[in-house]
Amino acid sequence: MTETPLCLIPLGGLGEFGLNMMAVRYGDHIIVIDAGMMFPEAELLGVDIVIPDITYLEQNRAKVRAIVLTHCHEDHIGAVPYILRALNVPVYGTEFTLALVRRRLEEHGLLDSARLEQIAPGKTFEIGPFSIEPIHVTHSTIDCVALAVRTPQGVLVHTGDFKIDSTPVDGRPFDLHSLARYGDEGVLALVADSTNIERPGHTPSERAVWPRLEELVRAAPGKALISCFASSIHRIQQVIDISAKLGRKVAFIGRSMVDNVEIAHDLGRLRIPDAMVVKPQNIGDMDPRKLVVLVSGSQAEPLSSLSRIAVDNHRFVRLERADTVVLSARIIPGNEKAIFRMIDHMFRRQALVYYSDGAGSPVHVSGHASQEEMKTVLNLVRPRFFFPIHGDYHQLFRHAAMAEQTGMVGGRVLLVEDGQQVLLTRDSASVGEPVTAGRVCVDSGSLEEIEEAVIRDRRHLAEDGVVIPIIAIDKHTGRIEGQPEIVTRGLVPSDNGQELTSRAREVVLRTIENSNPDERGDWTVIKEKIRGDLRRHLNRETSKRPLVLPVILEI
Repeated sequence: MTETPLCLIPLGGLGEFGLNMMAVRYGDHIIVIDAGMMFPEAELLGVDIVIPDITYLEQNRAKVRAIVLTHCHEDHIGAVPYILRALNVPVYGTEFTLALVRRRLEEHGLLDSARLEQIAPGKTFEIGPFSIEPIHVTHSTIDCVALAVRTPQGVLVHTGDFKIDSTPVDGRPFDLHSLARYGDEGVLALVADSTNIERPGHTPSERAVWPRLEELVRAAPGKALISCFASSIHRIQQVIDISAKLGRKVAFIGRSMVDNVEIAHDLGRLRIPDAMVVKPQNIGDMDPRKLVVLVSGSQAEPLSSLSRIAVDNHRFVRLERADTVVLSARIIPGNEKAIFRMIDHMFRRQALVYYSDGAGSPVHVSGHASQEEMKTVLNLVRPRFFFPIHGDYHQLFRHAAMAEQTGMVGGRVLLVEDGQQVLLTRDSASVGEPVTAGRVCVDSGSLEEIEEAVIRDRRHLAEDGVVIPIIAIDKHTGRIEGQPEIVTRGLVPSDNGQELTSRAREVVLRTIENSNPDERGDWTVIKEKIRGDLRRHLNRETSKRPLVLPVILEI
């Protein structure tokens, strides 16, 4: 008999930011670590979110035992509602993580049927042949864990997202001792976050933002608006503490900000002094010099609160000349244009705007480990096999190269991408046959998956426009009644397209005249002939290939 290997199957997060998901399989048992989403690139027109392709899990649905979450960020939990529609398995997570998952499941109408199991650092739990110990790690949000998964082949350590913060805001440091304990015992494989591999040294502590935030709030001649990720509970706590110290009250603006603050406060993870919170509708009645507004929308999402404030379109908050705005968040790659356009709107209103520019004291620090922290984890765990996760391919490559150069891995360093199986035994590691992996687009306003053909059509419409020839035909005689009408959108400006539409009308008439009576009597055939002739004509005239949609009106 051949030995049953431990299979690690990344289904997202390797070669991209977001979509973090990994299946861990031993025999007939599969657990899924994280189930993340990502926001679409600009070319994915009309797409709301992107989630991992779970074809492999659906093909093996009888073997999937559970989803285990490392923390609450959307790139780790955002796909949970969509996956539970296909695979109704238990979801394990820490208290705050499950609270945010519960809110999303409620929005999707799935909460009543979901099975949520709370876990805590240091408390081992069993799923099939897997014995799992959550290990507390520090990150940019709270209740984050790495996972030590004991399997018949050995121990797998999955770091989740982390940095080693020696002075965390909540006083709960990274549990290096547990990692060292597993390292002394012997770890079969380590998979670790690669996000900041190109950043040397150590990532600053979350407390590093306090001096600059306090300086800016103290100096603010009007109200201070501070925008950060709504899940950054440590950052929110520091803003609350700074406001209390400086005698300012706090208001919370934005649905995600309000929701997360309420959840964290209800769980006792956020301390807010009595009578300190100002309701949004009362902001206008406050002395602006006595107010701090925590607002969501740091990435300039089109309908976010901060974007609406920037263009003077928010019902409760108006940006005045003496106001100070602080973007206490990373500018996510791809969002730069939208963010700086929003910043320009704020400057037009004479506000003072501050954001991370790499100079001076920071208003934001990363939640991910830099090179020296990655080396620390490798040195403590000393795995037999290692492969990097979470990042673009060049980041995975550099993380793998660093692990090889430092000599902290006892065996192989593997560099794989989504869908490539890693097969592990106590003595060997190899890359197996690939499985189906990729991205699934979910349409705005629905839960429906979008086929590639739909995205292609939308791209086609955006680039080349649409032409709709409307022909009225007498259903009894087959004769055309009047002149065809040509409607164009996105092809030529409406004020100078008369000549083009006139020639297009001639093409339609000529196509119909040159068709025999049988063709003219079959709407499907005549539509295809009009579509083909008109597309060729428009391509010659405009060098574009618009979508042509003939309409036949029977009268």
